[in-house]
Parts: sequence; C-alpha cells; structure tokens
Amino acid sequence: MTDLAQQTALKVSRIVVPETLDSPDAGPFLEMVRIANAVCLHDAGHDALHEEPDEMLGMLQDQSDWIQLAFAAEHEGVIIGVVKLMISSEEDASTIEFDLMVDPPHWGRGAQERLLAEVEREARERGLTTIQTWTLHRPGTPGPGLAPPTGWGSIPAEDRQTVFQLANGFTLEQVERNSVLDLTGDLRVVEQLLAEATAVAGPDYRIVSWTAPTPPEHRDGFAYALSRMSTDAPTGGMVVDEQRWDAARVERRDARQRAQGLTVSVAAVQHIPTGTFAAYNELVIAEDHSLATQQFGTLVLTEHRGRRLGTVVKCANLLRWRALVPESPRVSTFNAEENRHMLDINEAIGFVPASYAGAWKKVLAG
Repeated sequence: MTDLAQQTALKVSRIVVPETLDSPDAGPFLEMVRIANAVCLHDAGHDALHEEPDEMLGMLQDQSDWIQLAFAAEHEGVIIGVVKLMISSEEDASTIEFDLMVDPPHWGRGAQERLLAEVEREARERGLTTIQTWTLHRPGTPGPGLAPPTGWGSIPAEDRQTVFQLANGFTLEQVERNSVLDLTGDLRVVEQLLAEATAVAGPDYRIVSWTAPTPPEHRDGFAYALSRMSTDAPTGGMVVDEQRWDAARVERRDARQRAQGLTVSVAAVQHIPTGTFAAYNELVIAEDHSLATQQFGTLVLTEHRGRRLGTVVKCANLLRWRALVPESPRVSTFNAEENRHMLDINEAIGFVPASYAGAWKKVLAG
C-alpha cells in the first residue's frame, strides 16, 4: 500500500476528555495514555517518564489557562496514533505545542502524517504561525548526530523521529538532557552541597518550603517566580509565549495538580530584604509513590544568579523529598544542554544522563 493510500485508510477524530476514567467514553483517552507511555519507553529506553491515567486526565480537564485538544488516528477500529495539543490562553499567544505519538509497532503507516496535518490545520484556523514539539532519543545511539544552532548537544541524525521532523519542515532548535538520580542511596553529598551553598548565599537569603497547595501568604511571590520561567530559562530558538501569573492562577494550578493525584514539594529561596522568591525547585509524583519522581520547574531569577541558589533549592528539596516520599526510587529532570550551570549542579549531586530530547520548530507559510 502506498503512503497516500495508507493515510487515506486512516480515520482521524477528536478524543473526548471523559469525566472519569470509568466513563463509557473513556476508551480512546485510556488508549492515548497507553500509547504515550509506550512511545516514551521505546524512544527514551526507560520508564522514568511514565504517566498515570489520572495525571493526564486531570491535566486535560483543566482548560482555564491552556486550550488542550487531542486527536486519534484509527485503522480498522484500532487507535494507532494520537496527538495532544496545548495552546496558551494568553491573548498574544503565537504557538501550538504538541506531542505526536504513534504506537511503535505502527510507525510508518501514515498516522504521523495525518496527525501532523491536524496540528497544522488547528494552527492555521486559529491564526497561529508556529508549531513546536519534542522528540525523545536514547543516549549512545551509534551513527551521525544532528546538533542545534546553540552548538550544545546533539540527537541521532538517523533516528526515525529526526528524519520525520526534517522531512516535514521542522528545524532542530535545542537539545535537552534528561538526567536521573538514584534516590535509594546515601544523600550525604547532597547535605554537604547544601551546607556549602547556603554559606555562599549568605544571610540575605532563607529557604522556604511547602507541600502543595501553596500557602496563601506565598501565592503572590510564587506566582512571580513562575512567571519568570517563560522569560529567564534558556530556550534556544524556540518561541515561548510569555505567561502571566497571579495568586489566582497559582490556586488553579494547585487545584489541577490535586485533581491529577500529584504530591508536589516546593523548595524556594526568599530574598529577605525584598521578599522576592529568588529561586525555586519542584518535585512531583503521582499517587503511586513507587514510580519515578519528576522534577518540574527549577529556576534562579536572573538578577539573583551567582550565589549558588540553584544548588540550595535542588538539595533542600531532595532532602525534604526523602522524608516526604521515601518510596520513590529515582528522580527525573530535563535541562537544556547549554544550561551548563544547572547541569554542573546536577552532576555534582549525582544525576546521570538517561535520554535526550530534541526541540523542534516549524513556522507555517502564510
């Protein structure tokens, strides 16, 4: 069968976000969760990125700050590929972020092309000019590599994902390293690094930590720190729509994470003279505490860098996490390859590379 015939034989339809996992219409959604986990395992080579159905459902049910859509490609009644789209609700948003996932045994049957066409259709209908996505890759893959314009890192040039992105007009803009830390071992190195970094930071900074939901007295300060992620983190050539945060949005985020069944620990450093949260780190896990922990945001505000605050928040939260969720065997995090400072911190703590991610951008023709 030709590629065009394969694509024509596929049915693409919107995935309904069910009210509960037991709802009669939850089947396609649950299949999307299964395929997403299968793709991560296949492409990254490990299960540290596994996502539980409750996590994805709670995320998709919250449409307050992001417009979220999902589509499935079906062949003879079997879903063989899915795509999730996220569009910022900010008035000046210009991008669509998407995850296109084809069940590994069914790659090459046209689902990836049909689903990408849905992403481009949505972008054009909404007047958005840029679509962006990420691909996962195993470390140590033999063969030539493809480097982004940043000059930092590379991904396998002959990987099927790489070939598909290039063939469809995407450019590689950045490479991220996925690192993991064994949480079952001795954390004395973390304790030592925390003590040293706290001494360097000095008396103008203090550690503030909590388990979500965010205490009312910290919502405004945390909102400001979260807003800086879209402006202060290295993004290569990717387009990042600036995010506006306030206390109400922090409350909505807390409610969504609660609906997802997540436990969230935040360690922040507050600049005492101004009250500003100068740095923060988040560790997150699903209801099953035997799974891997995910590190969400870690950021040191630009004007507070050079005082080892990144080490302070990372180490303080890891030590807090050991007491809060002792069952989790490891923590997984992503950092831009050009973010050498954060990678130096990770390596000193004991993180090791587990996989890599390519960040891809396509600017749609008018």
